[in-house]
Amino acid sequence: MDDRPNRSDTDLLGIYLNDHLAGAALAVDRARLLADTESERDPALADAVRSVTEEITEDRAGLLEIMRSLEIPVRRYKIAAGRLAEKAGRLKGNGRLVRRSPLSPMLELELLRLGVEGKAAAWRTLRRLSDADTRLDAGQLDLLLERAHRQLDTLEQLRLRQVTRSFQRGGDQPDSPPVPQESFS
Repeated sequence: MDDRPNRSDTDLLGIYLNDHLAGAALAVDRARLLADTESERDPALADAVRSVTEEITEDRAGLLEIMRSLEIPVRRYKIAAGRLAEKAGRLKGNGRLVRRSPLSPMLELELLRLGVEGKAAAWRTLRRLSDADTRLDAGQLDLLLERAHRQLDTLEQLRLRQVTRSFQRGGDQPDSPPVPQESFS
């Protein structure tokens, strides 16, 4: 008996995974931007975000590998739309005309955290499907899900630190407490 899902199920899974692939492209672009813009203002934040960005990039490659194993074609127009949405998101008002608002890093961390939450949901979905589809590697999905949880922890620590920088100290104070590097390994 063939354990592959029927064609309409595969089509739906293709839409679902391509949507997540577009989200991954958006997340990588947004994370790189955050790391680049904060490199002078807050090097510890930039370094921590770069580390998460590397992992998100690896996760995106893992998703592509899974899509290949499921014979799901990549829909490039969805990736382009995700990148366009990321660029449009940069146009939001932030209370400042010429320079970055103290809110910008916190809001970007929240956006990244939401993206990782979505990615974790996708890994859980695929993990559930792996019980019936031998093309999905349950062990690989478990590892991807564990990494997503670590990324969530890191991003939440960074976000909470940024709350202090943005609200309690007016955001422009250079003497915010340092990012504890052991938290991000």
